[in-house]
Amino acid sequence: MSENTSNNKNAREDEIDLLDLFRRIGRTLNRWGRALGRALLISVVFLLKRWLPLGLSIALGIGVSYFFKTISASLYTSDLVLRTNSYVYHTKKELLKPNLISTSDLISYLNHLQLFGKENNTISLANEISASQDQIKNIVDISAFWIIDKGNDGIPDYVDYSNNQNVYDTVNVRMQDRLDIRVRIRTPQELTNVRNGIIRLINSDSLFQARNRLRLMQNQELVRRLNYDITQLDSLQKVKYFEETRNMKPKNGGQMIFMQEQKTQLVYPDIYILYARKQALETDLDLYKDIVTVLSDFTLPANRDNGIIYYGKNIIPVFFLITLFILILIANWKKLRQVYNKY
Repeated sequence: MSENTSNNKNAREDEIDLLDLFRRIGRTLNRWGRALGRALLISVVFLLKRWLPLGLSIALGIGVSYFFKTISASLYTSDLVLRTNSYVYHTKKELLKPNLISTSDLISYLNHLQLFGKENNTISLANEISASQDQIKNIVDISAFWIIDKGNDGIPDYVDYSNNQNVYDTVNVRMQDRLDIRVRIRTPQELTNVRNGIIRLINSDSLFQARNRLRLMQNQELVRRLNYDITQLDSLQKVKYFEETRNMKPKNGGQMIFMQEQKTQLVYPDIYILYARKQALETDLDLYKDIVTVLSDFTLPANRDNGIIYYGKNIIPVFFLITLFILILIANWKKLRQVYNKY
């Protein structure tokens, strides 16, 4: 009996200790909640009482932002989307031919223009895109980026301006048939000349020219071979039709039995597949003879990048926080002075 009594007593003490712990946690959370609510209420009252200086700080921040917008040179951004013509489209899948021009080659090749801009090497940049010194002075940056396809459905979704796309991601993939070129410029009227200079730069590369000639030659050879195969299949189809028709006729009269009609039909899908491949190659030869093709040209931006919002999102919070800090110092000046004199 004594052991059972002691066990029950220990169990009750454990239950009391656990309940006491929950009560203490509840009281602590209650005190924290009241303190947080009181601090929030004091902050709101403090801001409302000093709305005038805080409002003046916001107005001053807007004025300074407008001043910086006025004295700074305009900056505009526009994008050019190019198609790399090394891609050959088939009926069910896409095939990027080896030894031809890839999107990664073009991005690496064009990003040396960005290096010229960072180093302020206007002479080299002018020579690369065949522009005058006056035109080059207005160009701030030229950069090439990957275009990302979310869901791998063949539809472009966004441009990877931050260059942080995971190359091992099989769902959101880099599109291998196109790239984006972003130009930051002070005079958007020069975008047409920049576009022509970039395309001229790509087309003037000897290695790209050789690879493009090889692509066109290979496509022409494939078209000739497909025409030959289509002719052979068509002849085979005719021979099979007449042979099977003759075999289906009874020798001694009677009804005709169509036992091999399905066998003849098997030629048709093969011919249609060859025709589809031939049409894709002919489209490539007719429409995409150059190294690259412009899918989306530069557009004249309606608004400048460094407008009042560009400066205001940094300047206005700074002015507001400085004013708020000064008001807090003034409101607690006596307490701070007492603490200073005490220590």
